[in-house]
Amino acid sequence: MSVLSLPVEIGGVVRTVQVRRDGPHFSVLFDGHEHRVDAVLIEPGRWSLLIGRAPASREVRVRNDRRGGWTVLIQGAAAPIRVGDARRRHGSASPSSLHVGPVHITAPMPGKVVRLLVGQGDAVDARQGVVVVEAMKMENELRAPRAGHVLHVSVREGHSVEAGTTLLVIG
Repeated sequence: MSVLSLPVEIGGVVRTVQVRRDGPHFSVLFDGHEHRVDAVLIEPGRWSLLIGRAPASREVRVRNDRRGGWTVLIQGAAAPIRVGDARRRHGSASPSSLHVGPVHITAPMPGKVVRLLVGQGDAVDARQGVVVVEAMKMENELRAPRAGHVLHVSVREGHSVEAGTTLLVIG
């Protein structure tokens, strides 16, 4: 069962969202919380989502903003987002419109830093592995969303981290 890992910018903060198909459902890992999601397309741009074990129904509308981003409307609340391209291969550039300025690589869930694959000052390529975090007995290799240099490393191997903790910064 493969996991799709996407860099998603929400409110100016880039986060990693992981999605895997679990039979007829999806398992979505966001900010350290795993959610079971059933999604049904009602019409183009309009979805019905059942979220959670005791499902809560949500209607979601998705609109392309024509500038490379999207607006997601969930029960009347609007959230502008930008999503990186998961199909890009190692060594290719990520969309520059998604990553302007320093990029904070954050822990997608609570866990332990198992390996640092880069150090401060190192050059990195787009999609290069930079740190490995163990969570829920699985190792997750986090990758650079774009080429650059490691500006700051905030953790050491063996450190426990909370979801959303900045692990390193790429400029």
